[in-house]
Amino acid sequence: MSFLRAIFRWKTDIEKELAETYVPMLMVMGGVSEKKAKREFLQLIKIAKKESKKEGTINMPLGFGDHLLENELTDPKIKTMLAKKRKEGVTDDDIRWWWNLHDLERRIMIQIDNIFILGTFSELCEEGFESDIAAKSVRKAYPIYGNPEDTSNTSGDDRPLCRELKNRVNIYTSNRSEKDQNALKSQLENFSSFNAFIRHELICKNL
Repeated sequence: MSFLRAIFRWKTDIEKELAETYVPMLMVMGGVSEKKAKREFLQLIKIAKKESKKEGTINMPLGFGDHLLENELTDPKIKTMLAKKRKEGVTDDDIRWWWNLHDLERRIMIQIDNIFILGTFSELCEEGFESDIAAKSVRKAYPIYGNPEDTSNTSGDDRPLCRELKNRVNIYTSNRSEKDQNALKSQLENFSSFNAFIRHELICKNL
């Protein structure tokens, strides 16, 4: 039994599994103690459960990605939803990866991304950067996920990427960084945002 499992009596197995993944991550991201990271994680779980209950996904079955793909051709709503995602470069594997995750894990991932991005934005502002410059720097440095149809903050290729792409983007950028991080940084300079770079790589079938 791991240290986390021995110390905490989590309510469900999925909470135990997520804690073992994300508590250490929160410790590294925030440079905080394990105790504080655990408290932060419990707050994230609380928020995720509240959102899940409100949106009616709290009892969403595991393997929902398989369900979507199996019913794509016979369910008009699913077909329309997935068609929009495929136009954004999403594949069957992406759909299966994202939607087969537990609903709480998807929500925790989104919250972790928001914490990291907003934290970086705040740090830049504290260093004296104007908010619009700080926001542009963040968009240049990190992929931003969400609804691609949301143009309230960005437009064109800078729009949010589908969340289903997250794992593939992580693997691709990690491999590029390990191979030649300087070359990746140099290439990114040619694009208005990390999202624009990713969309270019999707079109070129490099990703």
